[in-house]
Amino acid sequence: MKKLLIVSTNTIHVFNYINLIRDYFDEIHLITNTKEENFNYGTIKISYTEFSLRKPIAFYKSIGFIRNIIKNDKPTIIHVQQLTTNALLTILANKNIKKPAVYTAWGSDVLLNSKSGFLLKKMIHYILKNAKYFTSDSRHMAEIMNQIAGKKLDILIANFGININNSVKIEKQNFIYSNRQLKGLYRIDKIIEGFAKLIMDKNPDNWKLIIGAEGEDKQSLIELTQKLSIESHVEFVGWLEKEQNSYYYNISKYYISIPESDATSISLLEAMAAGCIPILSDLPANREWIKDGENGLIVADLNSNYIKDALKINVENAIKINREIIADHGTKEANRAKFIAFYEQILSQQL
Repeated sequence: MKKLLIVSTNTIHVFNYINLIRDYFDEIHLITNTKEENFNYGTIKISYTEFSLRKPIAFYKSIGFIRNIIKNDKPTIIHVQQLTTNALLTILANKNIKKPAVYTAWGSDVLLNSKSGFLLKKMIHYILKNAKYFTSDSRHMAEIMNQIAGKKLDILIANFGININNSVKIEKQNFIYSNRQLKGLYRIDKIIEGFAKLIMDKNPDNWKLIIGAEGEDKQSLIELTQKLSIESHVEFVGWLEKEQNSYYYNISKYYISIPESDATSISLLEAMAAGCIPILSDLPANREWIKDGENGLIVADLNSNYIKDALKINVENAIKINREIIADHGTKEANRAKFIAFYEQILSQQL
């Protein structure tokens, strides 16, 4: 009987991951820190404990809580999502039991937290030095993990994958779609300023910027569109359900995402699969998917008329390349196979 123990914050990402691999296991037990009524986990067992270091007594108790579950459940394998306090807890709880455990890094864990302060740096370093098996959604993040650990780690490069619906046939319009959060990291203000340059250069009636998601900067971004006199060409559509999000991917010619820091984002993969031409910030993870000027644009200068530059790309060729890349590396089926093969490789080493 194959049993999986997952330790993670209760997010849409872990919910999607469980659904990705659940058929491989006979039993799955999730240890998390919060309840989430919007996720239907079905028959999966869920236990709750404290992950925060700000509550030292509760944190210490959580070590024993997780240790007891490992002892009683006897999982075949443990999988921890995010290299944060839940990963630290699991390492400490599993220290003497030594069940095989996989630790999945998310972009912020390594790209931001490892630079954010003394305690976070020490925690990331400890996790990378004391765990054995890892996954990363980009080669760039994996390289940084190796650098922090000071050794070559056993890292699987895989993401959570997307579903492809090639049956959707919607005529593309002159829409540019952005659906990252409205906060500083994602530089939505630079997207608006770049779009304003396009509007001043092109027939303004032909182009529209669709801004999805929500965030703390929303009001200031609305005011920016007014200041630049492009408010009639920008639509803030708010937080979207899956179907609405897919609609905007399918109707938009371009997808734009220019954060300061990022690993492989699922939204990029969804956009590529839907036939959007990506316009992306110059980050190593983005270059793993996009060749500048061929199947998307890597923005070298945010102060340039970079959206106009993206219009020069051969659209038909770019769409063909992107759909081939997603079929090989971005689907749920392809990545499910990678995760399961990694599990089997790890378990074969325990024999």
